[in-house]
Amino acid sequence: MHPSVHARANPEKPAIIVAETGEAISYGDLDAASNRAAQLFRAHGLGHDDVVAFMLDNTPHYYGLTWGAQRSGLRYVCISSRLTQDETDYILENSGARILVVSASLAAAAQQLTTGIRRFAMGGTIAGYESWEDAVAAMPAAPVADERAGVDMLYSSGTTGRPKGVRVPLPEDPAIDAPNSLVMLASAVFQIDANSVYLSPAPLYHAAPLRWSMTVHRLGGTVVLMKKFDEEAALSYIEKYRVNASQWVPTHFVRMLKLPAEVRARYDHSSLKVAIHAAAPCPVPVKQAMIDWWGPVLFEYYAGSEGNGMTFISSQDWLAHKGSVGRPILGAIHIVGEDNETELGVGEEGCVFFESENVFEYHGDSEKTASSRNSKGWSTLGDVGKVDEDGFLYLTDRKSFMIISGGVNIYPQEIENHLVTHPKVADVAVVGGPHEEMGEEVIAVIQPADMADATDAFRDELCAYAREKLSGVKVPRRIDFMEALPRHDTGKLYKRLLRDQYWARTN
Repeated sequence: MHPSVHARANPEKPAIIVAETGEAISYGDLDAASNRAAQLFRAHGLGHDDVVAFMLDNTPHYYGLTWGAQRSGLRYVCISSRLTQDETDYILENSGARILVVSASLAAAAQQLTTGIRRFAMGGTIAGYESWEDAVAAMPAAPVADERAGVDMLYSSGTTGRPKGVRVPLPEDPAIDAPNSLVMLASAVFQIDANSVYLSPAPLYHAAPLRWSMTVHRLGGTVVLMKKFDEEAALSYIEKYRVNASQWVPTHFVRMLKLPAEVRARYDHSSLKVAIHAAAPCPVPVKQAMIDWWGPVLFEYYAGSEGNGMTFISSQDWLAHKGSVGRPILGAIHIVGEDNETELGVGEEGCVFFESENVFEYHGDSEKTASSRNSKGWSTLGDVGKVDEDGFLYLTDRKSFMIISGGVNIYPQEIENHLVTHPKVADVAVVGGPHEEMGEEVIAVIQPADMADATDAFRDELCAYAREKLSGVKVPRRIDFMEALPRHDTGKLYKRLLRDQYWARTN
Protein backbone atom coordinates (compact mmCIF):
# COMPACT_ATOMS: atom_id res chain seq x y z
CA MET A 1 0.00 0.00 0.00
CA HIS A 2 0.92 3.65 -0.25
CA PRO A 3 -0.55 6.97 0.99
CA SER A 4 -1.51 7.79 -2.61
CA VAL A 5 -3.87 4.80 -2.56
CA HIS A 6 -5.57 6.11 0.58
CA ALA A 7 -5.68 9.60 -0.92
CA ARG A 8 -7.81 8.25 -3.77
CA ALA A 9 -10.03 6.17 -1.50
CA ASN A 10 -10.41 8.52 1.47
CA PRO A 11 -8.86 11.92 0.66
CA GLU A 12 -10.26 13.78 3.70
CA LYS A 13 -8.99 11.31 6.30
CA PRO A 14 -6.22 12.80 8.52
CA ALA A 15 -2.86 11.30 7.68
CA ILE A 16 -1.08 13.48 10.27
CA ILE A 17 -2.23 15.41 13.33
CA VAL A 18 0.13 17.70 15.22
CA ALA A 19 -0.37 16.68 18.84
CA GLU A 20 0.25 20.11 20.37
CA THR A 21 -2.02 22.12 18.06
CA GLY A 22 -4.47 19.72 16.46
CA GLU A 23 -3.38 20.84 12.98
CA ALA A 24 -4.25 18.08 10.53
CA ILE A 25 -3.02 17.15 7.06
CA SER A 26 -5.33 14.89 5.08
CA TYR A 27 -4.26 12.03 2.83
CA GLY A 28 -5.33 14.13 -0.14
CA ASP A 29 -3.12 17.03 0.94
CA LEU A 30 -0.21 14.70 1.74
CA ASP A 31 -0.47 13.12 -1.71
CA ALA A 32 -0.46 16.53 -3.40
CA ALA A 33 2.49 17.76 -1.31
CA SER A 34 4.54 14.66 -2.09
CA ASN A 35 3.78 14.96 -5.82
CA ARG A 36 4.90 18.60 -5.85
CA ALA A 37 8.09 17.68 -4.00
CA ALA A 38 8.78 14.91 -6.52
CA GLN A 39 8.19 17.32 -9.39
CA LEU A 40 10.61 19.82 -7.85
CA PHE A 41 13.30 17.16 -7.46
CA ARG A 42 12.90 16.25 -11.13
CA ALA A 43 12.93 19.93 -12.15
CA HIS A 44 16.34 20.23 -10.53
CA GLY A 45 17.68 17.23 -12.42
CA LEU A 46 17.47 14.54 -9.74
CA GLY A 47 16.80 11.06 -11.10
CA HIS A 48 16.56 7.56 -9.74
CA ASP A 49 19.18 6.77 -7.04
CA ASP A 50 20.14 10.43 -6.52
CA VAL A 51 20.22 11.81 -2.98
CA VAL A 52 18.33 14.57 -1.14
CA ALA A 53 18.82 15.63 2.48
CA PHE A 54 16.44 17.04 5.09
CA MET A 55 17.38 18.74 8.37
CA LEU A 56 14.07 19.57 9.98
CA ASP A 57 12.23 19.95 13.24
CA ASN A 58 9.27 17.65 13.79
CA THR A 59 6.79 19.20 11.38
CA PRO A 60 3.86 17.56 9.59
CA HIS A 61 5.39 18.82 6.34
CA TYR A 62 8.32 16.43 6.83
CA TYR A 63 6.22 13.69 5.26
CA GLY A 64 5.58 15.62 2.05
CA LEU A 65 9.34 15.55 1.51
CA THR A 66 9.96 11.93 2.45
CA TRP A 67 7.04 10.60 0.43
CA GLY A 68 8.04 12.89 -2.45
CA ALA A 69 11.53 11.39 -2.43
CA GLN A 70 10.15 7.87 -2.03
CA ARG A 71 7.87 8.12 -5.06
CA SER A 72 10.58 9.59 -7.27
CA GLY A 73 13.17 6.86 -6.68
CA LEU A 74 15.53 8.94 -4.54
CA ARG A 75 17.57 8.20 -1.47
CA TYR A 76 16.57 10.57 1.33
CA VAL A 77 18.95 11.44 4.15
CA CYS A 78 17.31 12.70 7.35
CA ILE A 79 19.86 14.63 9.39
CA SER A 80 19.75 15.15 13.14
CA SER A 81 19.49 18.78 14.18
CA ARG A 82 21.75 17.93 17.13
CA LEU A 83 24.87 17.27 15.07
CA THR A 84 27.77 19.68 14.81
CA GLN A 85 28.38 21.75 11.68
CA ASP A 86 31.35 19.51 10.86
CA GLU A 87 29.28 16.33 11.19
CA THR A 88 26.46 17.75 9.07
CA ASP A 89 28.83 18.92 6.34
CA TYR A 90 30.43 15.48 6.42
CA ILE A 91 27.05 13.76 5.92
CA LEU A 92 26.11 16.05 3.04
CA GLU A 93 29.42 15.44 1.31
CA ASN A 94 29.61 11.72 2.11
CA SER A 95 26.05 11.01 0.97
CA GLY A 96 26.35 12.95 -2.28
CA ALA A 97 23.18 14.91 -1.51
CA ARG A 98 22.26 17.39 -4.25
CA ILE A 99 19.45 19.25 -2.45
CA LEU A 100 19.13 20.21 1.22
CA VAL A 101 15.89 21.34 2.90
CA VAL A 102 16.24 22.94 6.37
CA SER A 103 13.73 24.22 8.92
CA ALA A 104 13.96 28.00 9.25
CA SER A 105 14.13 27.53 13.04
CA LEU A 106 17.56 25.95 12.48
CA ALA A 107 18.89 29.02 10.66
CA ALA A 108 21.86 29.49 12.98
CA ALA A 109 23.14 25.97 12.27
CA ALA A 110 22.19 26.12 8.59
CA GLN A 111 24.21 29.26 7.93
CA GLN A 112 27.38 27.58 9.22
CA LEU A 113 27.24 24.78 6.65
CA THR A 114 29.90 24.96 3.95
CA THR A 115 28.91 22.18 1.55
CA GLY A 116 27.92 23.78 -1.75
CA ILE A 117 24.59 22.26 -2.81
CA ARG A 118 21.13 23.61 -3.66
CA ARG A 119 19.49 24.78 -0.42
CA PHE A 120 15.92 25.47 0.62
CA ALA A 121 14.42 26.84 3.83
CA MET A 122 11.05 25.54 5.06
CA GLY A 123 8.74 27.50 7.35
CA GLY A 124 10.53 30.84 7.09
CA THR A 125 13.65 32.43 5.68
CA ILE A 126 17.35 31.68 5.96
CA ALA A 127 19.93 33.96 4.34
CA GLY A 128 21.34 32.25 1.26
CA TYR A 129 18.51 29.68 1.09
CA GLU A 130 15.61 29.60 -1.36
CA SER A 131 12.06 29.34 -0.06
CA TRP A 132 10.81 25.76 -0.21
CA GLU A 133 7.20 26.89 -0.16
CA ASP A 134 7.65 29.30 -3.07
CA ALA A 135 9.56 26.76 -5.14
CA VAL A 136 7.18 23.86 -4.58
CA ALA A 137 4.04 25.98 -5.11
CA ALA A 138 5.04 26.38 -8.75
CA MET A 139 5.08 22.60 -9.26
CA PRO A 140 2.13 20.53 -10.50
CA ALA A 141 0.43 18.17 -8.03
CA ALA A 142 0.48 15.31 -10.56
CA PRO A 143 2.82 12.30 -10.21
CA VAL A 144 6.13 12.44 -12.05
CA ALA A 145 6.16 10.38 -15.23
CA ASP A 146 8.85 7.99 -14.05
CA GLU A 147 7.71 7.11 -10.54
CA ARG A 148 9.87 4.51 -8.82
CA ALA A 149 10.20 3.44 -5.20
CA GLY A 150 13.05 5.13 -3.37
CA VAL A 151 14.48 4.45 0.07
CA ASP A 152 15.95 6.25 3.07
CA MET A 153 19.70 6.41 3.70
CA LEU A 154 20.05 7.14 7.39
CA TYR A 155 23.19 8.01 9.33
CA SER A 156 24.14 7.07 12.84
CA SER A 157 24.04 9.97 15.30
CA GLY A 158 27.79 9.98 15.78
CA THR A 159 27.86 8.50 19.28
CA THR A 160 30.96 6.42 18.56
CA GLY A 161 32.80 8.42 15.90
CA ARG A 162 31.91 9.79 12.48
CA PRO A 163 28.27 9.28 11.48
CA LYS A 164 27.90 6.17 9.30
CA GLY A 165 25.43 6.08 6.42
CA VAL A 166 23.47 2.86 6.02
CA ARG A 167 22.98 2.21 2.32
CA VAL A 168 20.65 -0.54 1.15
CA PRO A 169 19.69 -1.36 -2.44
CA LEU A 170 16.69 0.39 -3.95
CA PRO A 171 13.61 -1.87 -3.68
CA GLU A 172 13.75 -4.64 -6.23
CA ASP A 173 10.11 -3.98 -7.10
CA PRO A 174 10.00 -0.41 -8.48
CA ALA A 175 6.27 0.06 -7.76
CA ILE A 176 5.82 2.79 -5.14
CA ASP A 177 3.00 0.81 -3.46
CA ALA A 178 4.82 -2.52 -3.35
CA PRO A 179 4.70 -4.14 0.12
CA ASN A 180 7.84 -4.38 2.23
CA SER A 181 8.83 -6.43 5.26
CA LEU A 182 8.07 -3.66 7.75
CA VAL A 183 4.51 -3.26 6.43
CA MET A 184 3.93 -6.98 6.77
CA LEU A 185 5.39 -7.03 10.29
CA ALA A 186 3.41 -3.97 11.36
CA SER A 187 0.20 -5.55 10.18
CA ALA A 188 0.74 -9.15 11.27
CA VAL A 189 2.76 -8.70 14.45
CA PHE A 190 2.15 -5.17 15.76
CA GLN A 191 -1.57 -4.99 14.89
CA ILE A 192 -1.29 -1.71 12.93
CA ASP A 193 -3.93 -1.05 10.29
CA ALA A 194 -6.17 1.67 8.82
CA ASN A 195 -7.86 2.13 12.21
CA SER A 196 -4.59 2.89 14.00
CA VAL A 197 -4.11 6.25 15.70
CA TYR A 198 -0.38 6.20 16.23
CA LEU A 199 1.48 8.51 18.63
CA SER A 200 5.01 9.36 17.50
CA PRO A 201 6.87 11.20 20.29
CA ALA A 202 10.43 11.09 18.90
CA PRO A 203 12.32 13.03 16.19
CA LEU A 204 11.54 11.97 12.63
CA TYR A 205 15.19 12.06 11.61
CA HIS A 206 15.66 8.84 13.59
CA ALA A 207 15.07 5.51 11.87
CA ALA A 208 12.31 4.06 14.05
CA PRO A 209 9.95 7.09 14.21
CA LEU A 210 10.43 7.81 10.51
CA ARG A 211 9.97 4.27 9.23
CA TRP A 212 7.17 3.26 11.56
CA SER A 213 5.11 6.40 11.01
CA MET A 214 5.53 6.07 7.24
CA THR A 215 4.41 2.46 7.62
CA VAL A 216 1.26 3.71 9.36
CA HIS A 217 0.68 5.88 6.27
CA ARG A 218 1.10 2.86 4.02
CA LEU A 219 -1.60 1.09 6.02
CA GLY A 220 -3.95 4.09 6.06
CA GLY A 221 -3.78 5.02 9.75
CA THR A 222 -3.32 8.42 11.37
CA VAL A 223 -0.02 9.62 12.84
CA VAL A 224 -0.25 11.92 15.87
CA LEU A 225 3.09 13.73 15.74
CA MET A 226 4.61 15.34 18.82
CA LYS A 227 6.85 18.31 18.04
CA LYS A 228 8.85 17.55 21.17
CA PHE A 229 8.53 14.90 23.84
CA ASP A 230 7.11 15.86 27.21
CA GLU A 231 6.18 13.07 29.60
CA GLU A 232 2.90 14.47 30.92
CA ALA A 233 1.87 15.86 27.54
CA ALA A 234 2.35 12.43 25.97
CA LEU A 235 -0.14 10.95 28.44
CA SER A 236 -2.61 13.74 27.71
CA TYR A 237 -2.37 13.09 23.95
CA ILE A 238 -3.11 9.39 24.42
CA GLU A 239 -6.35 10.42 26.11
CA LYS A 240 -7.18 13.38 23.81
CA TYR A 241 -6.71 11.58 20.49
CA ARG A 242 -7.72 8.10 21.71
CA VAL A 243 -4.33 6.80 20.64
CA ASN A 244 -4.30 3.02 20.19
CA ALA A 245 -0.72 2.50 18.94
CA SER A 246 2.55 4.17 19.83
CA GLN A 247 6.35 4.01 19.65
CA TRP A 248 8.71 4.66 22.56
CA VAL A 249 12.24 4.30 23.89
CA PRO A 250 13.09 3.28 27.47
CA THR A 251 14.02 6.87 28.41
CA HIS A 252 10.41 7.89 27.71
CA PHE A 253 9.20 5.19 30.09
CA VAL A 254 11.61 6.25 32.84
CA ARG A 255 10.46 9.87 32.61
CA MET A 256 6.78 9.00 32.61
CA LEU A 257 7.18 6.64 35.57
CA LYS A 258 8.87 9.37 37.59
CA LEU A 259 5.87 11.64 37.29
CA PRO A 260 3.96 11.94 40.58
CA ALA A 261 1.41 9.14 41.02
CA GLU A 262 -1.48 11.60 40.95
CA VAL A 263 -0.31 12.97 37.58
CA ARG A 264 -0.04 9.51 36.04
CA ALA A 265 -3.50 8.64 37.31
CA ARG A 266 -4.98 11.79 35.80
CA TYR A 267 -5.03 10.52 32.20
CA ASP A 268 -7.02 7.74 30.54
CA HIS A 269 -4.85 5.33 28.58
CA SER A 270 -7.50 2.64 28.05
CA SER A 271 -7.49 3.20 24.28
CA LEU A 272 -3.85 2.09 24.02
CA LYS A 273 -3.53 -1.41 22.59
CA VAL A 274 0.03 -1.38 21.26
CA ALA A 275 3.05 0.33 22.83
CA ILE A 276 6.07 -0.55 20.71
CA HIS A 277 9.51 0.11 22.14
CA ALA A 278 13.08 -0.36 20.99
CA ALA A 279 16.39 1.56 20.57
CA ALA A 280 17.87 0.17 23.81
CA PRO A 281 17.06 -2.72 26.14
CA CYS A 282 14.60 -1.63 28.80
CA PRO A 283 15.64 -2.09 32.46
CA VAL A 284 13.59 -4.95 33.92
CA PRO A 285 12.06 -2.93 36.80
CA VAL A 286 11.07 -0.17 34.37
CA LYS A 287 9.36 -2.51 31.93
CA GLN A 288 7.64 -4.39 34.74
CA ALA A 289 6.31 -1.07 36.08
CA MET A 290 5.03 -0.09 32.63
CA ILE A 291 3.20 -3.40 32.20
CA ASP A 292 1.73 -3.02 35.67
CA TRP A 293 0.54 0.47 34.68
CA TRP A 294 -0.56 0.10 31.04
CA GLY A 295 -1.25 -3.62 30.96
CA PRO A 296 0.25 -6.23 28.60
CA VAL A 297 0.34 -3.84 25.63
CA LEU A 298 4.15 -3.47 25.40
CA PHE A 299 5.71 -4.95 22.28
CA GLU A 300 9.49 -4.84 22.05
CA TYR A 301 11.79 -5.42 19.13
CA TYR A 302 15.53 -5.33 18.52
CA ALA A 303 16.83 -4.19 15.14
CA GLY A 304 19.01 -1.54 13.54
CA SER A 305 18.88 0.92 10.68
CA GLU A 306 20.84 -1.69 8.75
CA GLY A 307 17.75 -3.92 8.47
CA ASN A 308 19.80 -7.09 8.74
CA GLY A 309 17.50 -8.77 11.25
CA MET A 310 14.85 -8.27 13.93
CA THR A 311 13.64 -9.91 17.12
CA PHE A 312 10.24 -9.49 18.77
CA ILE A 313 8.74 -10.13 22.19
CA SER A 314 5.21 -9.61 23.52
CA SER A 315 4.43 -8.61 27.09
CA GLN A 316 3.28 -12.16 27.86
CA ASP A 317 6.53 -13.71 26.59
CA TRP A 318 8.59 -11.05 28.34
CA LEU A 319 6.97 -11.82 31.70
CA ALA A 320 8.20 -15.40 31.24
CA HIS A 321 11.63 -14.27 29.94
CA LYS A 322 12.30 -11.02 31.77
CA GLY A 323 15.06 -8.94 30.23
CA SER A 324 14.83 -10.59 26.81
CA VAL A 325 14.38 -8.65 23.56
CA GLY A 326 12.69 -11.64 21.96
CA ARG A 327 13.15 -14.29 19.33
CA PRO A 328 14.01 -13.58 15.68
CA ILE A 329 11.20 -12.75 13.27
CA LEU A 330 13.58 -11.59 10.54
CA GLY A 331 16.80 -13.52 10.02
CA ALA A 332 18.43 -16.07 12.30
CA ILE A 333 20.55 -15.24 15.38
CA HIS A 334 24.03 -16.55 16.05
CA ILE A 335 26.14 -15.78 19.14
CA VAL A 336 29.82 -15.91 18.25
CA GLY A 337 33.10 -15.65 20.14
CA GLU A 338 35.91 -13.11 20.04
CA ASP A 339 37.09 -14.38 16.65
CA ASN A 340 33.68 -13.48 15.14
CA GLU A 341 33.53 -17.01 13.73
CA THR A 342 33.09 -19.60 16.49
CA GLU A 343 29.44 -20.12 17.38
CA LEU A 344 28.76 -20.27 21.12
CA GLY A 345 26.26 -22.35 23.02
CA VAL A 346 23.09 -21.61 24.98
CA GLY A 347 23.67 -19.07 27.74
CA GLU A 348 27.17 -18.08 26.55
CA GLU A 349 27.80 -14.37 25.93
CA GLY A 350 29.23 -13.22 22.65
CA CYS A 351 28.72 -10.92 19.70
CA VAL A 352 25.20 -11.03 18.21
CA PHE A 353 25.14 -11.80 14.48
CA PHE A 354 22.17 -12.06 12.15
CA GLU A 355 22.01 -14.46 9.21
CA SER A 356 19.62 -13.04 6.62
CA GLU A 357 19.24 -12.26 2.95
CA ASN A 358 19.07 -8.50 3.58
CA VAL A 359 22.26 -6.70 2.61
CA PHE A 360 23.60 -3.27 3.52
CA GLU A 361 26.79 -1.29 3.46
CA TYR A 362 28.15 1.69 5.35
CA HIS A 363 28.36 4.27 2.62
CA GLY A 364 31.91 5.27 1.79
CA ASP A 365 33.38 3.12 4.57
CA SER A 366 34.41 -0.27 3.22
CA GLU A 367 36.42 -1.00 6.38
CA LYS A 368 33.39 -0.49 8.62
CA THR A 369 31.28 -2.59 6.25
CA ALA A 370 33.83 -5.42 6.27
CA SER A 371 34.11 -5.34 10.08
CA SER A 372 30.36 -5.94 10.38
CA ARG A 373 30.61 -9.29 8.54
CA ASN A 374 32.19 -12.64 9.15
CA SER A 375 33.30 -15.34 6.71
CA LYS A 376 29.83 -16.93 6.75
CA GLY A 377 28.21 -13.71 5.54
CA TRP A 378 26.48 -13.05 8.87
CA SER A 379 26.37 -9.41 9.99
CA THR A 380 26.41 -7.66 13.37
CA LEU A 381 25.36 -4.32 14.82
CA GLY A 382 28.14 -4.61 17.41
CA ASP A 383 25.97 -5.76 20.32
CA VAL A 384 26.86 -8.43 22.86
CA GLY A 385 24.31 -10.90 24.18
CA LYS A 386 23.23 -14.47 24.81
CA VAL A 387 20.37 -16.80 23.85
CA ASP A 388 18.48 -18.98 26.30
CA GLU A 389 17.25 -22.54 25.78
CA ASP A 390 13.98 -21.25 24.31
CA GLY A 391 15.75 -19.11 21.71
CA PHE A 392 15.14 -15.75 23.41
CA LEU A 393 17.88 -13.14 23.00
CA TYR A 394 19.23 -11.10 25.94
CA LEU A 395 21.45 -8.12 25.18
CA THR A 396 24.38 -7.31 27.46
CA ASP A 397 25.64 -4.07 25.92
CA ARG A 398 27.43 -2.69 22.92
CA LYS A 399 30.89 -4.17 22.52
CA SER A 400 32.40 -0.70 22.08
CA PHE A 401 31.11 0.39 25.51
CA MET A 402 32.74 -2.49 27.39
CA ILE A 403 34.99 -1.53 30.31
CA ILE A 404 38.04 -3.70 31.03
CA SER A 405 39.09 -3.27 34.65
CA GLY A 406 41.85 -5.50 36.00
CA GLY A 407 41.28 -7.87 33.09
CA VAL A 408 37.55 -8.22 33.86
CA ASN A 409 35.00 -7.33 31.18
CA ILE A 410 32.28 -5.03 32.58
CA TYR A 411 29.24 -3.93 30.60
CA PRO A 412 27.82 -0.54 31.64
CA GLN A 413 24.23 -1.35 30.71
CA GLU A 414 23.64 -3.57 33.75
CA ILE A 415 24.92 -0.85 36.08
CA GLU A 416 22.88 1.87 34.35
CA ASN A 417 19.73 -0.26 34.43
CA HIS A 418 19.99 -0.55 38.21
CA LEU A 419 21.04 3.00 39.10
CA VAL A 420 18.30 4.62 36.97
CA THR A 421 15.66 2.97 39.17
CA HIS A 422 16.80 5.01 42.20
CA PRO A 423 13.99 7.49 42.90
CA LYS A 424 16.37 10.47 43.05
CA VAL A 425 18.06 9.67 39.70
CA ALA A 426 16.71 11.22 36.49
CA ASP A 427 19.33 9.76 34.15
CA VAL A 428 22.62 7.89 34.30
CA ALA A 429 25.55 6.97 32.10
CA VAL A 430 28.35 4.59 33.00
CA VAL A 431 31.70 4.83 31.23
CA GLY A 432 35.22 3.58 31.69
CA GLY A 433 37.85 6.06 32.79
CA PRO A 434 41.63 5.68 33.14
CA HIS A 435 43.00 3.97 36.24
CA GLU A 436 46.73 3.60 36.90
CA GLU A 437 46.51 0.14 38.45
CA MET A 438 43.38 -1.45 36.92
CA GLY A 439 43.63 0.05 33.44
CA GLU A 440 40.05 1.35 33.59
CA GLU A 441 37.66 2.20 36.39
CA VAL A 442 33.87 2.29 36.41
CA ILE A 443 32.55 5.87 36.46
CA ALA A 444 28.86 6.67 36.91
CA VAL A 445 27.72 10.07 35.66
CA ILE A 446 24.43 10.88 37.36
CA GLN A 447 21.76 13.42 36.43
CA PRO A 448 19.87 13.90 39.71
CA ALA A 449 16.17 14.65 39.64
CA ASP A 450 17.12 17.62 41.83
CA MET A 451 20.64 19.06 41.58
CA ALA A 452 20.42 19.92 45.26
CA ASP A 453 21.04 16.20 45.81
CA ALA A 454 24.46 16.37 44.11
CA THR A 455 26.31 15.80 47.37
CA ASP A 456 28.87 13.42 48.87
CA ALA A 457 26.09 11.93 50.97
CA PHE A 458 24.15 11.08 47.81
CA ARG A 459 27.29 9.50 46.32
CA ASP A 460 27.49 7.22 49.35
CA GLU A 461 23.79 6.44 49.03
CA LEU A 462 24.20 5.49 45.36
CA CYS A 463 27.19 3.26 46.09
CA ALA A 464 25.18 1.46 48.76
CA TYR A 465 22.28 1.15 46.32
CA ALA A 466 24.60 -0.30 43.68
CA ARG A 467 25.95 -2.90 46.11
CA GLU A 468 22.43 -4.19 46.73
CA LYS A 469 22.28 -5.75 43.24
CA LEU A 470 25.75 -5.55 41.67
CA SER A 471 28.99 -7.43 42.32
CA GLY A 472 31.86 -5.43 43.78
CA VAL A 473 33.72 -5.03 40.50
CA LYS A 474 30.65 -3.34 38.96
CA VAL A 475 30.08 -0.82 41.74
CA PRO A 476 31.25 2.59 40.46
CA ARG A 477 34.58 3.71 41.86
CA ARG A 478 33.67 7.27 40.97
CA ILE A 479 30.35 9.11 40.79
CA ASP A 480 30.04 12.51 39.13
CA PHE A 481 26.96 14.69 38.70
CA MET A 482 25.67 16.58 35.65
CA GLU A 483 22.62 18.80 35.25
CA ALA A 484 21.77 17.08 31.97
CA LEU A 485 23.42 14.16 30.21
CA PRO A 486 24.22 14.59 26.49
CA ARG A 487 21.31 12.49 25.33
CA HIS A 488 19.82 12.54 21.84
CA ASP A 489 16.08 13.20 21.51
CA THR A 490 15.76 9.59 20.37
CA GLY A 491 17.02 8.44 23.77
CA LYS A 492 20.49 7.55 22.52
CA LEU A 493 23.28 8.70 24.79
CA TYR A 494 26.39 10.43 23.46
CA LYS A 495 28.51 8.21 25.66
CA ARG A 496 31.62 8.78 23.59
CA LEU A 497 31.59 12.47 24.56
CA LEU A 498 31.49 11.60 28.26
CA ARG A 499 34.17 8.95 27.99
CA ASP A 500 36.48 11.20 25.99
CA GLN A 501 36.35 13.87 28.69
CA TYR A 502 37.90 11.48 31.23
CA TRP A 503 40.54 10.10 28.90
CA ALA A 504 41.51 13.57 27.65
CA ARG A 505 42.71 14.42 31.15
CA THR A 506 45.45 11.80 30.87
CA ASN A 507 46.93 13.30 27.68
